[in-house]
Amino acid sequence: MNGLRIAMWSGPRNISTAMMRAWENRPDCGVSDEPLYAAYLAETGLDHPGREEVIAAGETDWRRVVEDLTLGPVPGGASLWYQKHMSHHLLVDMPLDWVHGLANVFLIRDPAEVVASYIRSRAEIEPDDIGLLQQERLYDVLAAAGTPPPVIDAGDFLRDPEAHLRALCGRLGIDFDGRMLAWPAGPRDSDGVWAPYWYDAVWRSTGFEPPRPRDVRLEGLPRAVAEACQPAYERLHAVRMQLS
Repeated sequence: MNGLRIAMWSGPRNISTAMMRAWENRPDCGVSDEPLYAAYLAETGLDHPGREEVIAAGETDWRRVVEDLTLGPVPGGASLWYQKHMSHHLLVDMPLDWVHGLANVFLIRDPAEVVASYIRSRAEIEPDDIGLLQQERLYDVLAAAGTPPPVIDAGDFLRDPEAHLRALCGRLGIDFDGRMLAWPAGPRDSDGVWAPYWYDAVWRSTGFEPPRPRDVRLEGLPRAVAEACQPAYERLHAVRMQLS
């Protein structure tokens, strides 16, 4: 079964893993957790938590990963395949022609909030680390081909997850399933080997949490990184899904 292949492109420290939980809770959907991560780490040499585990567990040749994502069998023979992608895993010299074979969706978040969350886990950060610049590049590629992707802002989404999921399913031409709104707590076999470093909150969750007011104050390099990514965020935010 070929299946509908949904590529959700997000930056880190967003609701991307919770979104993966929502889709995996559909009985008609298989999921993949950051399939390009091992190739990204192997190519860049970056020292992320669990780096060697990630590389050992994954495929480091992005070409093989892409072939599987676009032409390989859908996990479990499901009719839907939700692929959770980090947009910064798209390397600068990586061709993007393969993305046209996927149903692409973007998940964005205010860069100041992303940076504030990111630096709690990693001391080093630069604009390319949070994915917005890569999302903007990918958006231009898809828009130029006449297939601009739906863009979901995490802040909007958390104020009404059901309405956004219904609207997204409509855009994708599939039925909404109410089981997307709640899931059992705990880890999943589908979680990447990096989950112990990043997924504590998701493992405790049983659904999408309502948004909380945040007083984000950044200084120095973190502030500069957020400011460098702000134009890309504002551009994508302007074309986000807005519910009437």
